[in-house]
Amino acid sequence: MENSAIFEIFSGLPRQGPGSDECTEKAFNLLPNFAIGARILDIGCGVGMQTLHLARICENCQIIALDIYRPYLEQLMKKARKEGNADRIETVCASMEKLPLKDKKFDVIWAEGSIFVMGFGKGLEYWKRFLKDRGFMALTEAALFTDTPSEEVMNFWQDCYPDIKTIPDNERIFEDAGYDIINKFKLPASAWWDDFYCYLGKRLDEIEDKYRENEEAKSVIDFSRKEIELFCKYSNEYGYVFFVLEKKPNSQSE
Repeated sequence: MENSAIFEIFSGLPRQGPGSDECTEKAFNLLPNFAIGARILDIGCGVGMQTLHLARICENCQIIALDIYRPYLEQLMKKARKEGNADRIETVCASMEKLPLKDKKFDVIWAEGSIFVMGFGKGLEYWKRFLKDRGFMALTEAALFTDTPSEEVMNFWQDCYPDIKTIPDNERIFEDAGYDIINKFKLPASAWWDDFYCYLGKRLDEIEDKYRENEEAKSVIDFSRKEIELFCKYSNEYGYVFFVLEKKPNSQSE
C-alpha cells in the first residue's frame, strides 16, 4: 500500500494516535526546572494536537514540529496561525531517522506515539544526541500491563509491534540507553477513545468504499477495526504509558 493511501486513511483526525490535551499537559507539568524560552522538538507530530497544546501552556517556548508528511504540517500551521502561535512553531518535513538538526540543540524532545516507527531502543539512542546536557524526553510507548496477557492480545501485538514490552522492561531500556526516569503514568482509556478511536471509526466508514478494490488498503482498514475491537475488550491488559525522562550527565549517543 502506498504511503499516500495510509496517510489519507488517517487524515482529518484530530490526532493520529492515542492521547489528549490533558495527558500532554500532565506530562509537561512533570518536567522540572523548565526555563522560559526553552526549545522543544516534537518528533512525529502528525497534525500537531499536542504541538498546539504545548504552545498554549509553555509560554515563550520555541517548538520545532517534525513529520515526514507535509500535508500534516500544513494543517498544523493553519491551526497555529488561527490560534496566534505560528511565530513560536517551526515545521520540518523530514524522517525521524535522519534529523536535519544540530546536536545538543533542544531542551526537550516530545514524541507522542511515534518512537515505535523507528524502533524503541534505536530512537532513544539516536535522538539523545539532539538533547542538551540534562535535557528531557517525554514520550508515549505501548506497553503490556500484565506478564500474562491474553492469547488474542499477544497475537495482535506480534503482528503489529512484536517489540512491545512490560513497563519494567521498558524502564530497564531507558536506564541502559542513558536516561533517568522522572515519572510515568498510563494513558486513560478516554485518551484512546475521545480524540482517536471515535474519529478513526467514522473515518474508516467514510473511506471503505473508495479502497474496496485495493487489497493493501483494505487490510489496513480491517486491521484498524480489529485494533479498536481489541482495545474495547482488553484495555486492562495493555495501553500507552507516558514516560518523562532526563538525559544522564555525560550520556552521549554512539
